[in-house]
Amino acid sequence: MKFQSTAEYVAAPELAVAVNAAVVLGRPLLVKGEPGTGKTELARQVSASLGLPLLEWHVKSTTRAQQGLYEYDAVSRLRDSQLGDERVHDVKNYIRKGKLWQAFEAPSRVVLLIDEVDKADIEFPNDLLQELDRMEFHVYETGETVSARQRPVVIITSNNEKELPDAFLRRCFFHYIRFPDADTLAAIIRVHFPDIKEQLLTAALTEFFAIRETPGLKKKPSTSEVLDWLKLILAEDLAPADLKRDPQHLLPKLHGALLKNEQDVQLFERLAFLSRGQR
Repeated sequence: MKFQSTAEYVAAPELAVAVNAAVVLGRPLLVKGEPGTGKTELARQVSASLGLPLLEWHVKSTTRAQQGLYEYDAVSRLRDSQLGDERVHDVKNYIRKGKLWQAFEAPSRVVLLIDEVDKADIEFPNDLLQELDRMEFHVYETGETVSARQRPVVIITSNNEKELPDAFLRRCFFHYIRFPDADTLAAIIRVHFPDIKEQLLTAALTEFFAIRETPGLKKKPSTSEVLDWLKLILAEDLAPADLKRDPQHLLPKLHGALLKNEQDVQLFERLAFLSRGQR
């Protein structure tokens, strides 16, 4: 099994190498990169490329590692005992399997996405060390040990919001998704908009990279944002000439798809003001 670009996803050669290396080593692939560079989508495309089912575990600030293994619903068991429900005699009726448990007991190999691991508490990655390393865990309520039938392909994403523990990093194969160059981004856009005219694509990319490279920009627009922008451009049937920015305010057409905070909008307004003052 080897991962490669799919009809819907353009994977840089070094990214494909990283995925395949992690699969061979049997280690989780830790993927970092700017928001919007396709980290989450990577897991879905690896699943499609390798023909494996996908399980997604989206981490939140309140997520605990235990939830990935299982949760024991003691409240429901107490309620059932008060109602005289026969289910109360079997503790297994109150065990809720987490995504790791589901991946371990799956009849065939799966791809497991642990998305945005850095959103949770700093102890979250450490709490998963043994389970990801040994591919097994103990269920204290039932006394059973759950072991993986087949080692899942584990893809972990991070937006670099928190530093991850060294012990966790040692157990992962790491890859940083760099922002694509103009040729790669053009290839990505053609996958999503196969009928786009080359002149419009060239004009859009010229404007996009000029915006992205503006000094002082707080939030650089990402791959997902340029795709949204182009979708609007095509919906409005704009021509290449329409994308040229007005020197009076310098904001791009449909700038709400690219600029996501008031500081960056104000930056372009200040640049336009300075430009007018120099005339």
